[in-house]
Amino acid sequence: MADVIIAGAGPTGLMLACELRLAGVDVLILERRAALNGESRAGGLHARSVELFDQRGIADRFLAAGRKGPFGHFSFIPLDIGSLPTRYPFALAIHQSRVEQLLEERARELDVPLRRGAEVVGVRQNGSGVEVEIASAEGAERLRADYLVGCDGGRSTVRKLAGIGFPGTPATLTALVGDVKLTDPPPGIVFGDESRREHGSFMIFDSDQPGLRRVITMEFDKVTHRDTPVTLETLREALVKIAGTDFGMHSPHWLSSFSDAARQAERYRDGRILLAGDAAHIHFPSSGQGMNLGLQDAVNLGWKLAAVVNGQAPDELLESYHAERHAATERTLDNIRAQTALWRPDALTDALRDVFGALVGIEDVNRYLGGACTQLDVRYPLGDGHAILGRRMPDLDIKTPYGPLRVFELLAAARPVLLDFGGVSGLHTALAGWQDRVDLVEAQCQDDHWALPVIGEVLAPAAVLLRPDGHVAWAGSADGSGTDDDTAALEAALTRWFGQANNS
Repeated sequence: MADVIIAGAGPTGLMLACELRLAGVDVLILERRAALNGESRAGGLHARSVELFDQRGIADRFLAAGRKGPFGHFSFIPLDIGSLPTRYPFALAIHQSRVEQLLEERARELDVPLRRGAEVVGVRQNGSGVEVEIASAEGAERLRADYLVGCDGGRSTVRKLAGIGFPGTPATLTALVGDVKLTDPPPGIVFGDESRREHGSFMIFDSDQPGLRRVITMEFDKVTHRDTPVTLETLREALVKIAGTDFGMHSPHWLSSFSDAARQAERYRDGRILLAGDAAHIHFPSSGQGMNLGLQDAVNLGWKLAAVVNGQAPDELLESYHAERHAATERTLDNIRAQTALWRPDALTDALRDVFGALVGIEDVNRYLGGACTQLDVRYPLGDGHAILGRRMPDLDIKTPYGPLRVFELLAAARPVLLDFGGVSGLHTALAGWQDRVDLVEAQCQDDHWALPVIGEVLAPAAVLLRPDGHVAWAGSADGSGTDDDTAALEAALTRWFGQANNS
């Protein structure tokens, strides 16, 4: 019996397993695929995802495996993200298959068991746990866990077995994608408005496999069944129809299709069953936000589920996972629907793109859209107060009794941190009942203002309480007055997020 069973060994499931193991949770991953198949799938990581890896001390391995791109885009209208207040103001081109490899290596380092060729076929839960029926080459088997998390993709078996609805907007287009060889490739990449044609659009750029190019075609108002097989010939026909040539396409390495259907689970939790990643939401992959959403789901859920399993927090803490991630993802789905609408190849949309392109040239608009697409602007509804409350903590350079550090280095163990800059009295006393769960770090910071995505600079608070996901759960008075209200609010935040005080 495991504390938590995770269905699915994609980026979301693997990241969640690593988060749980850091907290000492006994976790088991079940994956229906017998082996990694090398399918490229998603193509990159945004700044906030790289920050999440940095918070756990593993960003370097992803940076070494990817290529930095200088800009992002909104419906393929370029965005300048180079001025975003992050150490990673770029898009990192790295395919999902490579991300999975690196996260699986990390999971092995943490001794996470992974069973491949094991498919979830039945689920039954009660007040004490979840019974999971699996099918594998060895036959049928029943496993038991305290919780089950479905990270098993857009067609999630776990979601369906739990009876969780998946409402949203239906598909209006069909997109085909293939990693193929081209004997007569176009010079450079084909991307952006140059790829929009009368009958649809096409894009061509480098694959992560030597000698291969990624080819994508999109035809609006043509919707095929999602199980319709994609062949080299169907991809060639679509490319010839749109571009007038197939560029000598041959030797496919991977072929697939997708649409612009955008759906979201009605609830991310049903008792002891939870959903994350594509099992909880699907959408058109414009501006490459899907894999990034799943990683944020995993880091938001991981520490909460671990606290509940370890008896440090009440079961009700898990309700905040749905409240925070459902709302944040719903907002992202809306911006992706807008991007899809801006991509239609017709004269009315051409005019709209001209107007929108001019607006993107305005610094505030560029900053707003850049923050949204990189997901650096996420603010969870944690109440009123300092502007940083609910936002991700900036990675400041600080001085501590242990020497100079970056804030993200304090989060490597996935534990909450109370960061004291010396302006609030009574912090030690307020923290006394949570010292077994929360690390206190006294620090000095030269920055009296902190740069936050989209909203700009804010006056630095005198102290902050950081959740393990890097979001600020409490902030002391910006003027350093250190009132009794500050400490009372701190104790309330400690109780809300990390359970009752230990008074022994």
